[in-house]
Amino acid sequence: MTDASETAEATEAATRASYDTVAAAYEQLLRAELDARPLERALLAAFAELVRGPESGPVADLGCGPGRITAHLAALGLDAYGIDLSPGMIAVARERHPHLRFEEGTMGALALGDGKLSGAVAWYSTVHMGPELLPGVFAEIHRVLAPGGRLLLAYKAGERVRHLDHAYGHPLSLDVYWVPPGEVEGLLRAAGFAVEARVTRRPDAGDGPRAGEQGFVLARKPVAVAGSEAGVLS
Repeated sequence: MTDASETAEATEAATRASYDTVAAAYEQLLRAELDARPLERALLAAFAELVRGPESGPVADLGCGPGRITAHLAALGLDAYGIDLSPGMIAVARERHPHLRFEEGTMGALALGDGKLSGAVAWYSTVHMGPELLPGVFAEIHRVLAPGGRLLLAYKAGERVRHLDHAYGHPLSLDVYWVPPGEVEGLLRAAGFAVEARVTRRPDAGDGPRAGEQGFVLARKPVAVAGSEAGVLS
């Protein structure tokens, strides 16, 4: 086993255990968060408009937690479903949104064939991954997106790490990573994405005193131009 795979497994285990512990409290605390987030709602609406169409396929909410973003995407007309590594979160999501589909899975090894998704959302679901793990995750998302498919990524913008040993009323053990926007975008491009839009938002009262800036990126998997021997992408 390589150092990278050991790090990924350790990160997944810590994240799974922590979110299993806080699943119910997390859902209650964040249930209505989007109501006070007009910018985030606008970004999700723009993503949905770009992805939605008569021939569009499923959209995966990666790291869906209790399913609030999955449900929002479905309300915007997308064939959305959720994937999360925490069985506790999946159980809460299924209870809260019984009309939607939720599956256990990890972002680094998605149980999907190549090109099966029209879109993917990773809404703060990479914040517990160190920057060394992001290339593999972005490459995996790129693999499962159809040509022309889009990714909307929400992350913490900055350059620091914070360890949490208590959150949502429970003890846990998680690292939270802030990553510079330029680094995030560079990693997305290296994975094969074209970055279409980027937004950073300053923290507000709802974020808490140590939240820092919030980053958002809309990226697209290019389409190969037909008949081009050089494999030109657009």
